[in-house]
Amino acid sequence: MNSSSPVALVTGVSSGIGEAIASRLLADGWQVIGLSRSRPALQHPALRWTSADLADSASLDEALQDIQALDAIVHAAGFMRTAPLGELLAEDGQAMWQVHVAAATQLVDSLIGRLRVPGRIVLLGSRTMNGASGRSQYAATKAALVGLARSWAIELAPKGITVNLVAPGATETPMLTAPGREGTPPRKPPIGRFVQREEVAAMTAFLLGPQAGAITGQSLVICGGASL
Repeated sequence: MNSSSPVALVTGVSSGIGEAIASRLLADGWQVIGLSRSRPALQHPALRWTSADLADSASLDEALQDIQALDAIVHAAGFMRTAPLGELLAEDGQAMWQVHVAAATQLVDSLIGRLRVPGRIVLLGSRTMNGASGRSQYAATKAALVGLARSWAIELAPKGITVNLVAPGATETPMLTAPGREGTPPRKPPIGRFVQREEVAAMTAFLLGPQAGAITGQSLVICGGASL
């Protein structure tokens, strides 16, 4: 790895949006430390992959031990389980909370002392943070990320560190057809196509860059008009 290049830690790099973000940052000259359960297909001399199960706090803690100075933290790992009221499974809600919220908290709390100034933190949320039928448990975890991002933004702004949330709508990734969301199939937004993961990666890359230094505490929705 080139010691003069900025370093970003990205979770969920084995597929979907996390993989796209890692790919974009590598193309932009970043060094990337990627965390995921599965080894990513993405190969690059500036990518260092570390195995970590974000559903297991002990596994995540172990993965963070050898990480040194960083310039950015991106929490992109996630998954969806859906069900209507009357059929909710407590274990699904707990599992999503662990990966989306508890892991984000553990990640940032553990690494904040290693984040160089000006630092950047981006959390991947969802347009469903405002509520969605049949997706209440998932929406609740994504809404919680808004509270984390805004609270951390307030706390870290005087230190020169920004914190933002990128909230995509239905994005063309394997999660669109993943088991566990059969009851709430995705609908194309008004633009007539799903959001592309490269579009989410581009927004994330901008927020990590030097021209986004005055943007903090914001939830940036990428939904193709679905929120209109």
